[in-house]
Amino acid sequence: MLTQYLFIFAQVHEEFRIPELLSVSELYGFRIKFPDDLEQRTSRPFMILELESEEHAKLLARRCILIKYVCEFYARGKTYEEVHQQNRSRVALWQRYVHDTSFKFLVTAFNHTIPQWRQREVVESFSYMDFQGKIDMKNPDITLACFEEYKDRHGTTRAKDEGDGEFEEVWFGRLIETGSARALARKFDVKKRVYYGNTSMDAEMSLLMANQTLAAPGKLIYDPFIGTGSLAYTTAHFGAFVYGSDIDGRQMRGKVKTPGIIRAAAQYGVENRIMDLLTFDVTQNPWRCGELFDAIITDPPYGVRAGAKRLGRKNARPPREGPPPIHVPRPDDQPYIPPTRPYELSELARDLVLLARHMLRPRGRLVFFLPTVTEEYNEVDVQAMLCHGMELVANSLQDFGSWGRRLITVRKTTEEKYPKPSFDPAHAVTDNVTSHMPAHKDFREKYFQGFKKGGSDIC
Repeated sequence: MLTQYLFIFAQVHEEFRIPELLSVSELYGFRIKFPDDLEQRTSRPFMILELESEEHAKLLARRCILIKYVCEFYARGKTYEEVHQQNRSRVALWQRYVHDTSFKFLVTAFNHTIPQWRQREVVESFSYMDFQGKIDMKNPDITLACFEEYKDRHGTTRAKDEGDGEFEEVWFGRLIETGSARALARKFDVKKRVYYGNTSMDAEMSLLMANQTLAAPGKLIYDPFIGTGSLAYTTAHFGAFVYGSDIDGRQMRGKVKTPGIIRAAAQYGVENRIMDLLTFDVTQNPWRCGELFDAIITDPPYGVRAGAKRLGRKNARPPREGPPPIHVPRPDDQPYIPPTRPYELSELARDLVLLARHMLRPRGRLVFFLPTVTEEYNEVDVQAMLCHGMELVANSLQDFGSWGRRLITVRKTTEEKYPKPSFDPAHAVTDNVTSHMPAHKDFREKYFQGFKKGGSDIC
């Protein structure tokens, strides 16, 4: 039998909320029944979900980054009269706590601060529940939570208590768990990290991405564009073992003897889960077999702060006359640094899917960010990247106005073994590559041109 639970979310990254819930429920092996008006619900911080057990609700609260509170749902209403009427009709849910259970009340609001005198009024209005246990404000057996939802009035000038009581809806239930995973965003705060760069992913988004990979103890996860390691720390925190690579080893190492990523991992106590850091071009990778990893997670460089590179020359060398020299001495005996050329974003994204199909185990996940131009984006942009054996799981937008970045989650659905990709655009096997021009193609050029289209600025 399913039980209703009230979830209160942080009102940020609304599009990431449902994919995170689905990923964590898949990780722990249980199902969630969502409300019918799901799209409308994601615009509000309150949502009623149905689960098989209270333990499942606790698991979600302990792992999901966007959850603030989880309550056993008792009542909701546009007025307190409606709340009390519904709460009385569901007496079977809370009657077992009446006689000898210590308790306290939590009365709070979204988009408003309730004055203390009215908090007392709200608490006293529930006197008919007739709890016989003692009131314990520090360590109660249960906490009864009442949440008032107000319209967003940020940016308006008003008196401190103006509009008090003019709520949209009231929600009431027994507090089960406070979202403990949200504190991880402070733990992994980039500003407090001993090693970071100008392309380091922010902590909250790194944690959301780690949840999309289903990171857990014993899993192997690979980041082919690891940079300064932001995604490695969060996935390792959840128990996974991480391999990372980058075409530029300086990003991983830093300027001191101990590599920067290892120093930052030690700060979080996960240095033993960073299995290795390798310097190579992902299109010339040394992996000798496929199906190595449970997930691939990455934030590919798309040219705003740093552009993606692959080995090769921008312009072909003129033909050399005569035999090549046996040895060309280098000044100061410096090591040879091979030339690189730009790696166009749509080509990179397509190659990433092909690499994932080869390197992932069955049902493994590829999780990566894809920047797009808002007005040009179409769903076929993402579908065109997919190939046989790879299916889209989630596509969530972080909106920056004229452009945004989409967190793409793709699952490997086949057990068929595929050869190592050639990374040659002429031999790509993805669908609709030649027939469709995606909004993320030549993103870097569009970004620095101000997203001008037809001579006018679309920002």
